[in-house]
Amino acid sequence: MLKKALLLFAVALISLSSFAKGKKDITVVFYNVENLFDTINNPDKRDNDFTPMGKLQWDTKRYNDKISKLSYVLSSIDKEELPALVGLCEIENRDVLEDLIDQEKLKKGKYRIAHSESPDKRGIDCALIYQKSRFRYIKQESINIEFPWEKEYKTRDILYVQGLVGRKDTLNIFVNHWPSRRGGQEKSEKNRVFVAKQLRKAVDKIQAKNPFAKIIIMGDFNDEPTDKAVAETLKAGNNRDSDNPMELFNLMYDMKVNGEGTYNFRGSWNMLDNLIVSNSLLNGSRGYQTLHNAGRIYRDKWICFKNKKGILTPNKTYGGTKYYGGFSDHFPVYFKLKR
Repeated sequence: MLKKALLLFAVALISLSSFAKGKKDITVVFYNVENLFDTINNPDKRDNDFTPMGKLQWDTKRYNDKISKLSYVLSSIDKEELPALVGLCEIENRDVLEDLIDQEKLKKGKYRIAHSESPDKRGIDCALIYQKSRFRYIKQESINIEFPWEKEYKTRDILYVQGLVGRKDTLNIFVNHWPSRRGGQEKSEKNRVFVAKQLRKAVDKIQAKNPFAKIIIMGDFNDEPTDKAVAETLKAGNNRDSDNPMELFNLMYDMKVNGEGTYNFRGSWNMLDNLIVSNSLLNGSRGYQTLHNAGRIYRDKWICFKNKKGILTPNKTYGGTKYYGGFSDHFPVYFKLKR
């Protein structure tokens, strides 16, 4: 009887081990795809440049080439599998997203789309594409931004999406594209601080109901991890010793301090693309978790341009009105959630 019991116990352990190995990690990506416009003029948006007759001569050939290249990038980030969750910014509408997920490299992911039209006058939005089999969509909302001091200035909404991963892990995801540094970083900073306040309110609302809520904040913030809007207003830092589940941690903070970046401006690296998680995803005891050093920049040589100094920078689609035919002026960022 003892031998039989031990045998059954061993079989159970093997089965449990196999089940654990079968649980897939979840790769989470954010990518500013640099003006992914269709070729059709929308009279309600300032998209004239991105038409065949516009000054950028944005035609079907160039559009299809960019869509194809973006699909190659997204399918190459994780060598083992397609990312389960991809936040995107600088996309014009749902149509371009449909074209993207229909590319051969992404088709097997059977992606679904979370997106809403934002009031940005150029017509660019934020979106989330997700594998339906790995992220069970619950709901989405848009956080509209209205600046009290400049009513006419319309920027991108923050996209909030909630869904389930694994058996019962609820993820609260915010996809961002904060106002640009138009007019200079200092002059424009108050705009990003204001957006950070709206995002912080949304986070506080979730955490007031559940201090252990699992939150992912991703996006092009047009600010770096050490800048005021991110570090002070949003309160996303790099406190590795905190045991407060509600604290926010920026996975890109240390890389910024080490001089790395996702966007190269006049020879200087900027870490504008941020990945931020609630501490409950770092120090929790159940479900999906990640590590403090999990943040990564995807910058394989084939998506880069080598400048005169031999430095590899993002190979962009346009430089001003000059067509380079690259991928994007930003590198994608990503991390993994593990069980």
